[in-house]
Amino acid sequence: MSQIAVSMRNITKAFGKKVVANKNVDLDIYHGEILSLLGENGSGKTTLMNMLSGVYYPDEGEIHVEGRHVTITSPKNAYDLGIGMIHQHFKLIDVFTGLENILIGMDPKVNSKDCQRDVEAICKKYGFDLDLDKKVYEMSVSEKETLEIVKTVYRGANILILDEPTAVLTPQEIRKLFAVLRNMRNDGKAIVIITHKLNEVMEISDRVSVLRKGENAGTVAVKDTDEQKLTEMMVGEKIELDIERDFVEDKQKRLEVKNLTVRNIDGKKVVDNVSFDLYSGEILGIAGISGSGQKELLEAIMGLQKCEEGSSVIYNSTAHGVHELVGLSTKEIISYGLHLAFVPEDRLGMGLVGNMGMTDNVMLKRYKKGNGPFLHRKKPEETAQKIKDELEVATPDLDYPVRRLSGGNVQKILVGREINNKPTVLMTAYAVRGLDINTSYAIYNLLNEQKKKGVAVIYVGEDLDVLLALSDRIMVLCSGKLNGMLDGRTATKEEVGYLMTNLKEEER
Repeated sequence: MSQIAVSMRNITKAFGKKVVANKNVDLDIYHGEILSLLGENGSGKTTLMNMLSGVYYPDEGEIHVEGRHVTITSPKNAYDLGIGMIHQHFKLIDVFTGLENILIGMDPKVNSKDCQRDVEAICKKYGFDLDLDKKVYEMSVSEKETLEIVKTVYRGANILILDEPTAVLTPQEIRKLFAVLRNMRNDGKAIVIITHKLNEVMEISDRVSVLRKGENAGTVAVKDTDEQKLTEMMVGEKIELDIERDFVEDKQKRLEVKNLTVRNIDGKKVVDNVSFDLYSGEILGIAGISGSGQKELLEAIMGLQKCEEGSSVIYNSTAHGVHELVGLSTKEIISYGLHLAFVPEDRLGMGLVGNMGMTDNVMLKRYKKGNGPFLHRKKPEETAQKIKDELEVATPDLDYPVRRLSGGNVQKILVGREINNKPTVLMTAYAVRGLDINTSYAIYNLLNEQKKKGVAVIYVGEDLDVLLALSDRIMVLCSGKLNGMLDGRTATKEEVGYLMTNLKEEER
């Protein structure tokens, strides 16, 4: 039996009087294993690990590290005990190099050349691929995550906690990460992964601990379970992928996209001559491997990306007539009263302001509607309360900073706010990325309700099973080009997958 690294007993943590994040949780973590921490959004996974890493302090309970009782009051305190956590939102300074970021906070006596030599040895030992001279702002998400992990290991962590480490990685990057994690496990390190992806849990974990509503629902060995059993442990009932899909008869053209082309900062075409129509009362799913132009396509329609000459996006509504959107800024689109809503993939960067509460984030969409120089909070407060009640957002109060909420609650606020503006076109980018099953279904139901009301919905998603079950039509992008338009009711995963990875000859 492997040596126990951490033992947490009867851990309880509450925020205010209403939100109990963890209640009497027991958890054991062993050296030489990868433990997955699984549960719905808001089940207390990150909060539990934040207490182990010194971000929060438990209200009740005890923590033992390497067999002795400890009191962890800060991340530095946790590092001294060999515990390091890699958070979803990286703690790096963009204008510094990888090496400079590793040196931040270290003893001034540490020599940079010695540090570089030691870090390179760590990379070689475990299989990390990292350019220490590269500026962080030049790095991909995968490189930034690698830097965070290497920094944590260099500082002496033998117990590593990774919060949703694969959320924004490509399949190839995930395979590389898993290979590194296995090497670290084989070297005796204790690794905890907070995740929602059941297939990855089954692939990488030795054991799985499931939290449900803040309590431990059980711990099982991966070899003794399967995805269905884990799902039932998470939600307390059997879940089937049965998404409602109504057929809307009376459809009107809402968007007419012609020859849309967008270049990135390097001059490369990330959206390449894409043309399609979008209709009211339909959900148009967009499939494609990561980086195929999905994000830039939606941002271009919303006025957030500059389009090449010859691009056209015609918006058509009964109430507001016909408008050409290319050349308009987002501010102009909103000022003209055009009812487009956009749920971006960057929830706490582009979507919401993390330090603000629900009310203030609702006001961001309404502040220009006030009379005079004073802002009126009554209407936004009523809207925020409505979103909280209808979508069951778990928050202590309406002014509680949204960055402190779980990913699922943040997404409910963002989607709820956009829908409240009664759009005629609703665009969502990875609306359920990182969300648990029940929260995902809540989002699917919201999108279907909008469709039935005559809204034209664009859904960019990663899960092909969901795309096939939810979408009326599926548009497949490959290398920025439109590589196929399929009927969502008759298309197959194999057909969509092939179009995602094989560009048609005539499009090359």
